[in-house]
Amino acid sequence: MAESYIFAGVAGYVGRPDATGAVGVFRRAASGGAWEHVFGAHPAHTVYVHPDDPKVVFAGTTNGVWRSDDSGATFAKAAFPDTDKQIWSFLAIEGQPDTVYAGGAPIDVYRSDDRGKSWTKLPNPGMPERCKGPFAPRVMRMVQRPGRPNEIYAACEIAGTMRTTDGGQTWTDTSDHMVELSKLPHLESSIVQKETKAEGMLDCHAIAIAPARPDTPIVALRMGLFKTEDAGKSWQDMEVKRFSPTTYGRDIRVSPHDPKTLFAALSVSAASHDGGLYRSQDAGETWTRFDKVQVHGTIMSVGLSKSNPDQVIIGARYNGEIFGTQDGGATWSEMPLPGDVQDIYSIACS
Repeated sequence: MAESYIFAGVAGYVGRPDATGAVGVFRRAASGGAWEHVFGAHPAHTVYVHPDDPKVVFAGTTNGVWRSDDSGATFAKAAFPDTDKQIWSFLAIEGQPDTVYAGGAPIDVYRSDDRGKSWTKLPNPGMPERCKGPFAPRVMRMVQRPGRPNEIYAACEIAGTMRTTDGGQTWTDTSDHMVELSKLPHLESSIVQKETKAEGMLDCHAIAIAPARPDTPIVALRMGLFKTEDAGKSWQDMEVKRFSPTTYGRDIRVSPHDPKTLFAALSVSAASHDGGLYRSQDAGETWTRFDKVQVHGTIMSVGLSKSNPDQVIIGARYNGEIFGTQDGGATWSEMPLPGDVQDIYSIACS
């Protein structure tokens, strides 16, 4: 059996513009050993292992898409239509392994039909600007509705959510009800601007769909976890505070081994020093604490392995802090990145 790997994407942080340290992509064998700094040409906001071809690994960087076809040992710049475009997310389509989408900042979506070797820019989604921040809105995560390759939902940081049913040619803004919910006092949030209290509800970081409930996308955002059962016309607060003392939702992932199991990274805020990893085994109805560690930064990303159901990895923002379990959560080990690094944004596993 081929070796499996753990990847970490490292980039800068807008609140610490003078931070020093390495950026890019780090790789480590899942079986153990030292981290390798396999890509350092540009900061990497996301790392994505192709679900059907683990030798193909993508790095979403401040300079477009970089691609590896040797399990992340080396990366080369993909043929990409825009220069200096930040890429924050990738999505491979089920049953169509050559079709891959990439999400950018400012908000744009790109498509590849050759497994990421070359890319085409799709029509701009046309998302309205509802609030301003210290950075341009970005496509943080995309998820395909199971069984429908052309139906995709996207979570956009400080811009809400959007949906396409034609493979990204046109998008519908699905954020109106999020703005309505922000009128509730406990869902108001305005940190970087004063024009709207909807900033927190529009601060979307990740989105997932449990195959057991294929028409119920769940979005992780600043104010918690929210779900829709009507294609984004309305959103329901899942009230994750019933299960977790921290509710800032940065990541949510579906187990590739169980259609009812999800993992959610819940912290205090974008720049916090505490948080926990929570697991749901009933498609998001209830959650329990899964990790057995104390992080010292916001949990930014959860890495799940398609080859090993017992492996779960989490990356916290500061000081290269990474923890993992290889036995289904029974025990955890610390595996920090070496040396001085900037902030962790993404964890991925093959």
